[in-house]
Amino acid sequence: MAAAGPARRLTRWTSAYGGRREILAGYGLIAIPLLLFLVLNIGSIVFALVISVFEWQFRGGAQEAIGLENYQRLLSDQTFQKAIYNVATYALWVVPLQMALGLLLAVIVNAKIRGQTFFRAAFYFPAIASSAAITVLFIFIMQPQGLFNGIRASLPIDPLAALGFAPGHNWLGTATTALGSIMALNIWTTSGTMMLFYLASLQTISREVYEAARIDGANTWQTFWRITFPLLRPAHFFVATVSVIGALQLFDQAYIGGGSNGDPNFSLMSIVLYLYNAAFRQFNLDYAAAVGIVLFLIIFVATLIQRQLFGRTPSWQ
Repeated sequence: MAAAGPARRLTRWTSAYGGRREILAGYGLIAIPLLLFLVLNIGSIVFALVISVFEWQFRGGAQEAIGLENYQRLLSDQTFQKAIYNVATYALWVVPLQMALGLLLAVIVNAKIRGQTFFRAAFYFPAIASSAAITVLFIFIMQPQGLFNGIRASLPIDPLAALGFAPGHNWLGTATTALGSIMALNIWTTSGTMMLFYLASLQTISREVYEAARIDGANTWQTFWRITFPLLRPAHFFVATVSVIGALQLFDQAYIGGGSNGDPNFSLMSIVLYLYNAAFRQFNLDYAAAVGIVLFLIIFVATLIQRQLFGRTPSWQ
């Protein structure tokens, strides 16, 4: 009995020492990635904030302090206001539609159907293909004499003609339809990624829940709306956040489709494209840094709003 006490103390000390070693090993493994994150992400934001309040030259660095002059000029610029309007419109349409389409595709490929693996790969393929290549191909398809208008001409009844679109309508060359065309393109190309996120969450839901609903007499729609959809709340938050950030950072399709000015008539001008022009065409680095800070604040506020909408688990769950 006398030896039992020291033995237990030695066991507790060994266990505590081993636990501390595991904790230190874990911190050691994440130390380098965490340092890179602090320097490259947080550090770049802080550095951009510093640049934005100075007159900054490409070679000479900081000159004189100008305070909030860049922000005042930015918020009063009509082109920047047009860029905010474009990305806000883009996000309001693209985000819910690509979330709905991604969820629909996830439910389909999660069911026990023949060729399940093939359909998963086929739906996801546009997400891994080159965005630039898809956009260039889309431009050729949507030209006035392109494939899309050719298909319209071959139909007995053209529903788009009833809406006022001529048979040879230039979809990307007209200000009223250019942004909508890019929306349609991105809804298709990004829905595969959203499908993958939703599919991962769908596969974590226990089958016992569905069996209980079936015993209670719930039909397919009731099971989806009252069980599957609420249980996917964390996935809704993640997918919505990723989608909104992607929408606010629209660049490549806008640049390829409308050039550096977001033509026609700035209908494809986005915030990132506006930042690109300020930094790499005008070499106005302090002004471009101010644009980046404003974009960061917009994304941050949008994420907080989504956190309130989707992030909290309701009391009835």
